Amino acid sequence: MALVKKGSRRIVVDGVAYRWRTSRKHWCCDYDGGTLAYAVEHADRPGTTLVVETGRPFVQEPRLLPAELVLPGEVAAGIRAARSRGWRPDAPGSPFELCLSAARDGSEPG
Repeated sequence: MALVKKGSRRIVVDGVAYRWRTSRKHWCCDYDGGTLAYAVEHADRPGTTLVVETGRPFVQEPRLLPAELVLPGEVAAGIRAARSRGWRPDAPGSPFELCLSAARDGSEPG
């Protein structure tokens, strides 16, 4: 899975450049169609994509805003958490799943 460049945002975390965007497609965490997620990949050498499911509601109505938006600080924290759990963004492979909704309900993130 590769990110579409149009609409993605650049972020630098610990000296490494990444691209990220919120995602309407979800590949992890027993997705039920109602939660917000974002995807991240290495900006220069895309390999394994990180998919972070936030556990927050995804609002599809264009005139309504979600209660919480995904901000760059959250993305940076998600990248650091995934790296500490073994995500290698420049290596090939299936999407790396980080499910933050489990952390919100008291379970361990996956």
